[in-house]
Amino acid sequence: MTITSGRPAMWRDQRFVLLASARTISVLGNGFARVALAFAVLALPGASPGKLSLVLACQSLPQLLFILVGGVIADRMSRSRLMVIADGVGALAYAGLAAMTLSGYAPLALMCGLAVIAGLANALFAPAMDGVVPLVVPSDRLQQANGLLRMSTNTCLFLGLALSGVVVAWVGAGWALAVNAVSFVVSAVLTGRLRLPTRPVKTSSVWADLREGWQEFTSRQWLWVVVAQCTAVVSVFSATLGVLGPLMAQQHLGGAKSWSVIVAAQALGAIAGAGLAVRVRVSRPILAAVIVTFPAALPMVFLGISAPVWLIAAAMFCAGVASDIFNVLWASTLQREIPEQVLSRVSSYDLFGSLAFAPLGLLAAGPVAQSVGSGTALAGCATVVVLATVAALASPQVRALRRSTSPFQASSAAMSDQAGEEVIR
Repeated sequence: MTITSGRPAMWRDQRFVLLASARTISVLGNGFARVALAFAVLALPGASPGKLSLVLACQSLPQLLFILVGGVIADRMSRSRLMVIADGVGALAYAGLAAMTLSGYAPLALMCGLAVIAGLANALFAPAMDGVVPLVVPSDRLQQANGLLRMSTNTCLFLGLALSGVVVAWVGAGWALAVNAVSFVVSAVLTGRLRLPTRPVKTSSVWADLREGWQEFTSRQWLWVVVAQCTAVVSVFSATLGVLGPLMAQQHLGGAKSWSVIVAAQALGAIAGAGLAVRVRVSRPILAAVIVTFPAALPMVFLGISAPVWLIAAAMFCAGVASDIFNVLWASTLQREIPEQVLSRVSSYDLFGSLAFAPLGLLAAGPVAQSVGSGTALAGCATVVVLATVAALASPQVRALRRSTSPFQASSAAMSDQAGEEVIR
């Protein structure tokens, strides 16, 4: 492994700056929405935790259920155009939520419907975004580009979450939701100024496209093995952040104030990890990505034994650093190794597999903690992380795959430049 200096030239690339600006503004708005939507629902007459869970589930489930369709669509049309459409749909959904909250007329069924639309927008956006990066930057700068994108978006998400409480308290949840709607509009305008290659019209069916994406996904052992590892790790990490961690904080660590410090440490670690990933160069990126998953077990262990808050926060910071190093190495490898014409579909299978058991982890965490205790449940989560990572390391392809420059991606970027597609509309 080597560490190199970053290339500030990336910030002089007009298309990359447009893409990064669109993402950071949109993510900043999403940071506001996470807090604002919760308080908007809780402000409804007869509000309850169950109603809040229902609205949030209506937002999250479509992201999982329709992510594969989003991958098919992204491989059939201009990905930047699809991102503009998704941003527009998201803007309408959050504008509707803001209007209902501000007007005081907010039927639960209508809020759930708009939450579903917001979730659908995310399902369309994510696979398209994963496929856009290699069309915007050359293959040899993919890791740097992904690192810079994650560093800027993580920073904006952290700021959005930090400032959202102040904005909600100052002007109300409705205006905070309106800020998110505006951020989607700005993101759509910036993304719309990208000129990316048009795609040939496809006559195959959606099912045929899904099968082709599945064949590409399953034909690479390193790919499905690491996704299987992430399925396990993400499910127990979601259970830790969503249920088990807050329970331990409430019971042994002093409550919400301590937990906010721990979560903030994880967010700061993610920012630092993305910055480090810009400069790290490894010859076997998948092997390195799998190995850096081990630190995810540390905060679970320390939470389980009720360690001091500063030690848990330090462990969570390390987990945040490791998670974004993993994310950058993983995304860059996918963009190099997967043919561009199926990249969004393969990415959608990756996202679907990685997130498939996260809701189950959240649902099971409470009953398991009640049955065996939060500390024992957290020890079990840490064990799952270690065992899943060791199992992934047993794959020969995970250990052997070396960093390469895909001729296809390089030529694709070159053709984009020659066609003048970096020109602004």
